[in-house]
Amino acid sequence: MSRPVPRTRWPGRSRPVLRPFSGNGVAPASADGNSAVAWALTCAERGWPVFPCKPGTKEPTTRHGFRDATTDPDQIRSWWTRLEANLAIATGAPGPDVLDVDHHGDAGNGYTGLLKLKRAGLLENAGAVVRTPHGGLHIYFAGSSQASGRLPRHHLDFKAAGGYVLAPPSCIDGKPYHLVRQADPPAGLSWAAVTGTLDPQAGRPQRQAIAASGGDAGRLAAWVEQLEEGNRNAGLFWAACRAVESGQAHVLGDIAAAAAATGLSDREIARTIDSARRRGGRQPGREATP
Repeated sequence: MSRPVPRTRWPGRSRPVLRPFSGNGVAPASADGNSAVAWALTCAERGWPVFPCKPGTKEPTTRHGFRDATTDPDQIRSWWTRLEANLAIATGAPGPDVLDVDHHGDAGNGYTGLLKLKRAGLLENAGAVVRTPHGGLHIYFAGSSQASGRLPRHHLDFKAAGGYVLAPPSCIDGKPYHLVRQADPPAGLSWAAVTGTLDPQAGRPQRQAIAASGGDAGRLAAWVEQLEEGNRNAGLFWAACRAVESGQAHVLGDIAAAAAATGLSDREIARTIDSARRRGGRQPGREATP
């Protein structure tokens, strides 16, 4: 016998927050608000590139997939006039970043990890929430240039640069994507902070590197400046956590400057350091690892 699908609930709230449809949110304000073209045009109006997928699937109908995503209203009308198609949003700036909480039945789901992220204060910048056809969630954040990522053991995916998600009113296996909570995301989500919270063992190489340098928080900036692409955001989060939790937050400016020298954007740096401050404030005296 399969386990019952958990009720979709926004962590920390007694019940989902439902807001009226509005042109400022995810849902369309048009009279034909249930049509895919209305939803697609609403996404385009807010700067989110969209493209069609084959009915009932996540397979793009366009030749180059998410690379063909557009905000051009004429192209969007042309696609959905000619096609009966699911609606997909290309993630990563200028589109949104999306935390994908999977539900795999007996194989497990991402709700335990989601609760841990909520308790760590990492979901405070969340915007819209969409229930997916098989009992999972899509949680929207402001878009960034972060790479997409996965935590299979926690049943969580991060859809950012190079990714896409289906959006209402798309359907899979006859079941629709459904808007649960509508709100504009005030800021983004640091994937490095997520992995640091749920997968601390990933920080072991960083701990060894700092130990080799003497463990002096004053040397953190120099270490951050040597981080290579693919490890920069996670390393910045670890270093910022170490500075905050050792009572040496005064070195965060130097750490931020070092991160900028590696090529991280000011927005990513600010988001990651802010996540480290919140984590350090909630867990005094504990070492954080990305």
